[in-house]
Amino acid sequence: MRSSQLNDTSCVIADVQMPTMSGFELLEQMRAQGHAAPFILITAFADDRTRARALSAGVTGFFAKPFAGLELIACLDEALREHRGGTDA
Repeated sequence: MRSSQLNDTSCVIADVQMPTMSGFELLEQMRAQGHAAPFILITAFADDRTRARALSAGVTGFFAKPFAGLELIACLDEALREHRGGTDA
């Protein structure tokens, strides 16, 4: 995984199932490279095992499709607030 934007990433929203790598693999690679941006995972195939895996991996949010846009926005706001150290800026 190579991106010139990684150091500027404030939050990642990814699907659990993607063509090249899963959302879990992306999370693991970013953490292995020292990137601590919060992660929000979404999936159309939510089950208890996938949800548990996501939460134990430390994701900020886990959403099953379909989900309410306002819930995702609230989760994103919280993730960004925490990433910035709790400030509302």
